[in-house]
Amino acid sequence: METNLFTNPASAAASTAGSTTPKANGTSGTSESQEMFTKLLVAQIQNQDPLSPSDPSQFVQQLTQLSQTEALQSLASQTSNNASVLQSMQVLGLGAQVGSEVMTSATAVQLDGAKVGGAVTLGSNSSKTTLVLTGTDGVAHELALGPLTAGTSPISIDPTAMGLPAGNYKMQVVTSTGENPPVDIAGRLNSVRLGSNGSIVLNIANVGEVAPSAITAFNGKSNSNAVAAAGAAITSL
Repeated sequence: METNLFTNPASAAASTAGSTTPKANGTSGTSESQEMFTKLLVAQIQNQDPLSPSDPSQFVQQLTQLSQTEALQSLASQTSNNASVLQSMQVLGLGAQVGSEVMTSATAVQLDGAKVGGAVTLGSNSSKTTLVLTGTDGVAHELALGPLTAGTSPISIDPTAMGLPAGNYKMQVVTSTGENPPVDIAGRLNSVRLGSNGSIVLNIANVGEVAPSAITAFNGKSNSNAVAAAGAAITSL
């Protein structure tokens, strides 16, 4: 007499027991869910009332639900893999830009005596515009930018002329219209690394560590940076 999972519970139980053999490394969570579903299905068959067996359509529904679960798990795994690949491509792409001059949206600037360039973007004309730099000591220093028209205007911060010691300064632009425009600071992209939480962290001269989203423009590499990069490449050969 032919037996199968539905007509021979003992065989089903033995099959279930045999399926508990430890899996080899790399077995997916999908296989574990299939094994668990099989155990539950066999237990349900063994414990059903012989005089009132379960509706076969219920088994079909359960199989369908299992298939949907497997599909969702597979999709989640693929999404995770795609995100990992995309992140790796971003790191490689940004790594190739190390040494480039970039513009970074910032609320603070690091001064060490050298002039620092930047830009202010206004939504409307301002008859009087002032850049306020506040040091860690809480003292505010004002840099008059004069009247500025709507759009992006270049600025230059000269610490020596302003008598500013080296340090970190918060920035705020005060306009005649009351607008609080963003400030971009120019600096060299020094390094690219992955943070402890897996995020990408950029180190920008004159700014410090920022997220890639803070970059507003890539201005290319200067001749000196290009020569240094070429020398480093030759040395590594």
